[in-house]
Amino acid sequence: MASPTGPAYQALALQVRTRAVNGLSRDDARAAIASAIDRIGGQAAAAVAWHGPDTRLVVLPEYVLTGFPMGEPVPAWADLAALRPDGPEYEALGAIAQRLGVHLAGNAYETDPGFPGLYFQACWLIAPSGQVVLRYHRLHSMYSPSPYDVWDAYLDRYGSAALLPVARTELGAIGAVASEEILYPELSRALALRGAEVLVQPTSEASSPELTPKAVARRARAVENTVYVVSANSGGLTGTAIGADSTNGGSEIVDYAGRVLAKAGPGESVVACAELDLAALRRQRARAGMGNLLSRTKAALWAQEYARHDVVRPGGLLGQGAIPDRAYFARRQAEALDRLREAGVIP
Repeated sequence: MASPTGPAYQALALQVRTRAVNGLSRDDARAAIASAIDRIGGQAAAAVAWHGPDTRLVVLPEYVLTGFPMGEPVPAWADLAALRPDGPEYEALGAIAQRLGVHLAGNAYETDPGFPGLYFQACWLIAPSGQVVLRYHRLHSMYSPSPYDVWDAYLDRYGSAALLPVARTELGAIGAVASEEILYPELSRALALRGAEVLVQPTSEASSPELTPKAVARRARAVENTVYVVSANSGGLTGTAIGADSTNGGSEIVDYAGRVLAKAGPGESVVACAELDLAALRRQRARAGMGNLLSRTKAALWAQEYARHDVVRPGGLLGQGAIPDRAYFARRQAEALDRLREAGVIP
């Protein structure tokens, strides 16, 4: 049998500072977003010049253009900080990808014409053509709406294929997870079973010189699924009362054997850059033996087991006019905890 082939290229987790827009007027927030895109364009261009023209995948941190909501009502945050899918911000980001000849991945809050007043947290991948070739709406979110909260309506509008998209690109098959979603093994496994070879993880997470839960999870997800993980963390977060360096540093690239190929320290940085060898990954996926965990997945077993359990229920917003108050998110978790107690999972 012929040996699998595939591209080899450099991927960069571009660690840039996030400047929050909380408390700004709408006009000032939109100006701050445009300024952030300009700054990212300059830093990405410098990074590609630094590392070389085979730097073809650039990943940005989570909510890098705005920071995150801190108590703002959902419609207010949607108006202040969320991007339209066809808005000028994506056009400007597409121009960066075109100019540099890279696939540009990132994360932003985003409105959706099918769900007025709501926003979703979107991970996206923009091709060198300037077109968005992957748009994933985060499914696990503690304090923001997700497609799971409007489940039936979302499926009616977009179909199940839109829930877990994988982009087939010249750089391999790419999927996305947002920040803490790396802690949910089912999501990465589902993307791998849909063909994903590279997982991009825009994140804005607490950094530490010690091994953090998310850092452990990145290694585990890479090994479990024979995937590369390219994780871009913030290089600091300003404009809020939270210490600016709480989410600062640790962007990293993990290979399919769980090895850290590159890792950034604190501050804005281009250090997290490494080669992804898709031919080697594909050889590992095709190799028979105990180490090929993906080929040993017993999907039917887990489908049956998961169907037995009732924890977070889908569609929680559909009976409430689909616009939640902030208390909704706390109620949702409290109800899930009650179900776990009833099931004997929690004493």
